[in-house]
Order: sequence, then structure tokens, then C-alpha cells
Amino acid sequence: MAAAAPSATALAGAALPLPLSARPQPARFSVALPRTAPPPPALRLRSVRRLAAAEGGTPGMKETLDKVVSAHKVVLFMKGTKDFPQCGFSHTVVQILRSLDVPFETLDVLANDALRQGLKDYSSWPTFPQLYIDGEFFGGCDITLEAYKSGELQETLEKAMCS
Repeated sequence: MAAAAPSATALAGAALPLPLSARPQPARFSVALPRTAPPPPALRLRSVRRLAAAEGGTPGMKETLDKVVSAHKVVLFMKGTKDFPQCGFSHTVVQILRSLDVPFETLDVLANDALRQGLKDYSSWPTFPQLYIDGEFFGGCDITLEAYKSGELQETLEKAMCS
């Protein structure tokens, strides 16, 4: 049996959402405010962020990034977190890695400008996400997606997990 439509009198007192054009618009300022991010869940990632922020693009950034990518079998530098990606490309790579049931660490490049620029220099790759497997730069979203479709990503990850 189909449910009866509510009567007009029943809807009269209900609060309906305003269309977007009728909602008050927030004031826009031309002042650039610094980005703040919630603290990362793991202490080791927090200390890496502090190191990267303190080094601010100095030659020590390379050593810091070397430590990060060699400390884990799979590391994804992305916009946002694995639970809340901030761009579609990062979301795609997270979904690929999850579908393969691979343990991986993530670092949010939006939380630290020095880290973001340092990674571009470190990998000679201008965009994010950046996937590192077994200490080596693997690629961005397009490369990871193609490797996933061809089976190359699965092979590379299996070798990395066995080493």
C-alpha cells in the first residue's frame, strides 16, 4: 500500500530549507589566513610534520622525506586524510589501496606548505597525490590507476610487502 501524501496543512508549519540564492552569504575578506589542521593521529607523523615545518625547504627536507618514505612500505602524500580526502585524485588512490587491502600511511600536504613544496622538489613531480612504495616514488593518480588496471600495481605491492 502506498503511503498517503502529507496534506498541505501538515506542511504549512514545517520549516523548509531556503534556496541557496536566498541564504545569507558570508562576508568575504581578502586577508589570507593560515591553514590549520587537526593534529594527526600518529605521533610519528606529528613529529615528521614538525621536522618538515622547522626545516622549511632547507636541504634537511630531503633527509626528512627520505626517513618518512623508508619508514613505511607504502606512503601516500595526499590532500586530506585517508578518511577524509580533500580532492578526487587523492580519493581515487586511497580507494585503490583499500581495495587491495594494503596497509599504508598518509600525510596531508595541505597541512604544511613547506612539506608540499619540499615533496615537489624531492620527487620532481608537481602534483598530488604522490605514492611511494618501498622507498621509491611510484607515481600520481593517473599512473597508479593505470598500473592498477594492468596488474602492475598489485605485483609491485606484493614484492614490497615480501621484502
